[in-house]
Amino acid sequence: MEGKKVLSSVLVKPAGPDCNLGCDYCFYLQKAAMFGEQKVHRMSDEILREMVKQVMHGGASQISFGWQGGEPTLMGLDFFKRAVEYQGKYGGPGQVVGNGLQTNGILIDKNWAPFLHEAKFLVGLSLDGPQHVHDKHRKFKSGKSSWEKVCRARDVMLEHDVEVNALVVVNDYSVQFVNEIYEYHKQHGLNYMQFIPCVEPDPIDPSKAASFSVSPEAYGEFLCDLFDLWYNDFKDGKPTTSVRWFDSLLYTYVGYPAPECTLLQECGIYVVIEHNGDVYSCDFFVDPEWRLGNIFKDNLVDLLNSPLQQKFGEVKVAKPRECYTCRWLGHCYGGCPKDRIGDPADNGSNHFCLSYMRFFEHADERMRKLADQWKAGQGQNMPVEQPETIKQQYANVGRNDKCPCGSGKKYKNCCGRV
Repeated sequence: MEGKKVLSSVLVKPAGPDCNLGCDYCFYLQKAAMFGEQKVHRMSDEILREMVKQVMHGGASQISFGWQGGEPTLMGLDFFKRAVEYQGKYGGPGQVVGNGLQTNGILIDKNWAPFLHEAKFLVGLSLDGPQHVHDKHRKFKSGKSSWEKVCRARDVMLEHDVEVNALVVVNDYSVQFVNEIYEYHKQHGLNYMQFIPCVEPDPIDPSKAASFSVSPEAYGEFLCDLFDLWYNDFKDGKPTTSVRWFDSLLYTYVGYPAPECTLLQECGIYVVIEHNGDVYSCDFFVDPEWRLGNIFKDNLVDLLNSPLQQKFGEVKVAKPRECYTCRWLGHCYGGCPKDRIGDPADNGSNHFCLSYMRFFEHADERMRKLADQWKAGQGQNMPVEQPETIKQQYANVGRNDKCPCGSGKKYKNCCGRV
């Protein structure tokens, strides 16, 4: 019998679906309906303390807290100072904690920046690019521009040496400006970028993609152009920029599990904790169907290993029919289940199936070249997201030890099969 999965990462939504922006493409604002007539959603100190305590006591030697929303900075700076304090209080000897904050930046100022630097937060800043791109769908609820305030947040964090990544939503408009977006972030000091393709069901006709969604064909071309920009920026065999999807994809080319969950064989490797202590299977599936329990009634490790979470993981295992004859299956594993919206225009069960096939046809030869360079001993030049290289991570793992990827399986039955 395989061992239990341990907590290596959790995603926390301390302000629930509350946000100070009104982005057109946001899928999470509508989650407010799940919490009845409650207008304001905030995590209490009691829930924060219990949540951190359980994560630290039931967690791996390296644990990642992802703070997301809605907009998590609505909790205020003191909330995050207490979170870090509790992590230190309840952590065990040798336990390493990482904190990631995904924010729209509206509230980030000279008071926040020193804390984020000192506490070593990795900040994902939602900045879609230059003003005409960003403000197309990311405005205040009043309709006013948010771009200048987000840029100020970027600049003050960079001034204080905060680790900042650009989070870019690729939608129906931004997909047209890949060169402009990429160069814009480089010019303003954001050399770490994450591009998130947007697809949501149409609110009137859920069988179709919403108007702001990016089409499979357009996103495929976007990925190809973005890859060329990224690849052509290598100098002396080293990447000068980081595009998270490409970095993660490289893991699959050298025979290791990708850090990004959308590229893994199955889901269910982390849990989501809402402001009221309710626990869910995934950020994109915060729905009553996938509610695992509550922090005060259940143990997080037990919920991570619960039959319902196992069932959720199997949603991805049951891949679309066309996946089983696809030559690229070992790299994308069918993509994220939330993208299987069933739009007839997709020509596949996953909205981005054609996008990925177009990309792999374009980039496969060069990805293999990078993988060969890594295998030949140049791994130190390759982009990796974890604190140690892949070789170091797996070097001393025995066949019957738990796999370092966090699956809970023995190494010989998981990554050791490669």
